[in-house]
Formats: sequence, C-alpha cells, structure tokens
Amino acid sequence: MTKENIMQKSGGFTLLEVLVALAITGIAVTYIIQLFSVNLQSISSSGNHVNATLQAEARMRQILDDDMLEKQSFTEITDDGYRMDIAVSEVMPERTENLQVKLMEIDLTVFWKNGIKEKSLTFTTQKTVNKHELEL
Repeated sequence: MTKENIMQKSGGFTLLEVLVALAITGIAVTYIIQLFSVNLQSISSSGNHVNATLQAEARMRQILDDDMLEKQSFTEITDDGYRMDIAVSEVMPERTENLQVKLMEIDLTVFWKNGIKEKSLTFTTQKTVNKHELEL
C-alpha cells in the first residue's frame, strides 16, 4: 500500500477541522452560559420587585385601616431595608365641603437598592373619612 492509499482510507478528521469544531463549540457554550447569567439576574431583580410590592401593599393596608386618617407625610425604613415615603393629603376639598366625609389620598413610594441602582415603585389610593371623626 502506498501512502496515498492509506491517507484516502483513513476516515479521520484533520487537525484544522477539529480546531474549527472546538472553536464553534466553545462560542456556543459561552453564549449559553451568558444567557443563564442574564436569566439569573432577571430572576433576582423580579424577586426584589415582588418583595417591594408586598411590603408596600401590607403598609398601605395598615394605613387604610386607620379610621382617623389625617394629613401627614413621613418616611419609614423596614427591617428588610426598604425605604417608604408616605404622604397623606386631602383631595378635592371644594367637592366635599358640603358632605360629611373628606377624600384623603395616600401616596406610598417604596425604594430599594438593586446593585448600585436605586429602584422605586409608587402606589396611590384614596379613602373617604368621616369629618366628625377627624374633628373629635
């Protein structure tokens, strides 16, 4: 058998083909790992968003349960590190002056850190309060 016959009969890959295949595989694996990393960051970010929403919702329920709601502004920091700016104000007093109720608006903004960025959500709702309860 000659050298040419041996080369034709061997069914192996050349070194160049193996290197190209390895390079393509390496690029594909790197891309897939980066996608997993981005997904993990998104999951973490959405978890913080959900926690902030739950904290704000719970605090908003506490404020709405107060029958003696009055005009005020204050800031709170939760045990979990969320900062809440809360403002209660009377809205449309000219429309409620002849009524037995006042319309109060509650603005609650919750802030939290996500890495080096500060994120926030703002919730707003309204509640009617009896005027005679406020005057007592």
